Amino acid sequence: MDATEALSRVLFAEAGARPVRAIEALAALAVNRARAAMPRPARVPGAAPFAPGGHARLPEPGASEMLALCRDPFLFPCRNPRSPGHARLADPPAEEASALATCRRIAARALAGVLPDPTGGATHWHAADNLPAWAVARAPLAEMGGLVFYRLETGARPAHPLAPALVA
Repeated sequence: MDATEALSRVLFAEAGARPVRAIEALAALAVNRARAAMPRPARVPGAAPFAPGGHARLPEPGASEMLALCRDPFLFPCRNPRSPGHARLADPPAEEASALATCRRIAARALAGVLPDPTGGATHWHAADNLPAWAVARAPLAEMGGLVFYRLETGARPAHPLAPALVA
C-alpha cells in the first residue's frame, strides 16, 4: 500500500461520512503532524530566519513520512482495533466507493503539497460530540464538519482541569 492509499484509507475511516471540508482539514492535519515529526534542517550560523538556510519553512513531508504517520497506531483512532472505524480502514464497504474516491483525491492533493491548510497548522483533533481531557482549557483553531482542531506546541503537556477548591 502506497502513501496515497494509506492516507486515503485513514481519511475515509475517520471522516468519510463528513463534508469534504472536514476531510480536507483532516488531511491538512496529517501533513502538519508529518511535518512536525520531521527533523529540522541544519541552520546556517548567522543566517536570519527567512534567509536561505534559515528556519522559515520546514521541508514538506514525503511519501515515506506520510506512510509512517498513517501506520502509527496512536495518531488516529481508526488504527485501534477496538475503534468503530477500524473495519472501514481495513475493508472499505463497496457501497461507499464514491466517498473513498473523494478521500483518494484529497489524499493525492495533500501529498502533492497543493492542499491548503484550513486548520491554521493544527496537530490534534477530536469529534465535536466528545471532549477529551487533553482538550479541556484549550482554545480550538478551527471547527469544520463536526471536527474540532487544535495545535499543541512541541513538548506541551495536555491541560489538566483545576482541582476543586477545598473548603474548610
